[in-house]
Amino acid sequence: MRVAPSSDDAHDVVYFRRHREDDPTESAPGREFLRLCPTTVRAKMRAVLVEVAAAPPKRFAGGGYWEAMKGDMAGWFEVRVDGPKRHHYRLYCLLDYKAKDCLRPLLVIVTGLDKPFQTVLSESDYKDVRALGEEYLARNPRSLA
Repeated sequence: MRVAPSSDDAHDVVYFRRHREDDPTESAPGREFLRLCPTTVRAKMRAVLVEVAAAPPKRFAGGGYWEAMKGDMAGWFEVRVDGPKRHHYRLYCLLDYKAKDCLRPLLVIVTGLDKPFQTVLSESDYKDVRALGEEYLARNPRSLA
């Protein structure tokens, strides 16, 4: 008898929405990031998310588009798409199997970052991503857009 969603299940793709106590505008950083991406990048990222969620994520052969992160970012996943002029776009996601009132596991789009070709994101950038993830996980039921 199953009592919780499984990593073998297809996942629902959702956006993290900041709680009004943390951000009075209740922004959804991942959704806002995607809206600012070039059309081709946005379309590719959405296609990857749909494929990953259906696979489910642990079975998805990412081809470089879906990557599990390591080190301080262990537990995070990154959708990686290159845009015009070799600019890099990254979408940071969590997999959530403990969200209350959800029948299926969640693939949560938390936020995104972009960077010029042949540059690296700073530790501060990753710290900001992790802080948003901690904010997301701090409440259950989750704050979703």
